Amino acid sequence: MSVVRRNGLGLVAWLAGIVFFLPIAWMALTSLHSEQDAATNPPSFTAGLTLDGYREFFGVGGGASPWPALINSTVASVTSTLCVLVLALPAAYALSIRPVKKWTDVLFFFLSTKMLPVVAGLLPVYLFARNTHTLDNIWLLVVLYTSMNLPIAVWMMQSFLSEVPVAIIEAAKVDGARLPTILARVVAPIALPGIAATALICFIFSWNELLFARVLTGVVAGTAPVFLTGFITSQGLFLAKVCAASLVVSLPVLAAGFAAQDKLVQGLSLGAVK
Repeated sequence: MSVVRRNGLGLVAWLAGIVFFLPIAWMALTSLHSEQDAATNPPSFTAGLTLDGYREFFGVGGGASPWPALINSTVASVTSTLCVLVLALPAAYALSIRPVKKWTDVLFFFLSTKMLPVVAGLLPVYLFARNTHTLDNIWLLVVLYTSMNLPIAVWMMQSFLSEVPVAIIEAAKVDGARLPTILARVVAPIALPGIAATALICFIFSWNELLFARVLTGVVAGTAPVFLTGFITSQGLFLAKVCAASLVVSLPVLAAGFAAQDKLVQGLSLGAVK
């Protein structure tokens, strides 16, 4: 690759990064403005800065506290992600290292479940939750998020586990290792980047989910996205407060992505270069 082409690709990458970063920067700047300054059009970049939006979000002025919603989102996202990994690892192992008959059809069936519009399953799930008295229950969201993320997790991990050398697994079997030991001590360490990438994507999907959380929860099990929609009231849209809340709610996802960025890159590129 020539120097000019390499520099051109680098410039395009920087421009794309700036374009994607600008909305986040605008949201962060707006969250530091007063409501009067945040409502100006076009926005003022020289207005005074204040933390009133964050104070109101955390209930310093007497409003509702966001901590129960943040805790509910954390419990639902982390627990469902762990359940997905526990269930997806042996399934992906069976489809990659010890493939079953017509395993490609099985993978297509898993992926086809993501093609169903979420709203199409909303009414049956609501009726089931109502009849089983599990409305406004955080564990119902854990089960839903696990079932929603499991197909894509199996699909991703199957491609990751197909890169694990079969000779290592056969050597472990010769030494007397059983399947749980092989999965925990042989397969999981080798496929750790892929597992980390899968876990991060499942965590993001669970953390950002709004439709089911909005319909199936109320006061007790409301999640952070549901709490965020509460800032749009009949009195109007408080832009500075919404931007402050959006930034705080986005921080766990950004922190998880930053902490696992090396594993994420390795996992998403696993198998790309032979």
